[in-house]
Amino acid sequence: MSSYPTSGPLRPTSAGPATDAISDNGSDQARRDVLGETVSQFGRDIASLKESLAQLAAQAGGDAAKAMRNMSQTVVSQVGDAASGAADKGADLAAAAKEQVKTFASELESMARRNPLGTIAGTLVVGIVLGMMSRGRG
Repeated sequence: MSSYPTSGPLRPTSAGPATDAISDNGSDQARRDVLGETVSQFGRDIASLKESLAQLAAQAGGDAAKAMRNMSQTVVSQVGDAASGAADKGADLAAAAKEQVKTFASELESMARRNPLGTIAGTLVVGIVLGMMSRGRG
């Protein structure tokens, strides 16, 4: 239901106790008291707003720090996993290369046992080529 009268002459309603005191007394002191109370309430409201904003900023800062901490932990974990994977692959490659060198050496040894003169001739050719390369084209 509406707070406005539906019949009869319209009268202005009171705006509150502050305006009633001003209209009843009409004195400067009453106006000053009301103004002082209003300013005081305004100051309390601003202080409350300032405190609320400070709490909100602290909470947002804490949340941001927590998010950055979680993100950095995730990145460190991913980098660690990638480095571990790279190290494992490097070790596997080194093991495979070592095995191939052993196989090649055993093949050369068996070839030298089967054909010793061919091995000596091949070694002589490799020595001559290396000697020519080390002297240069001068």
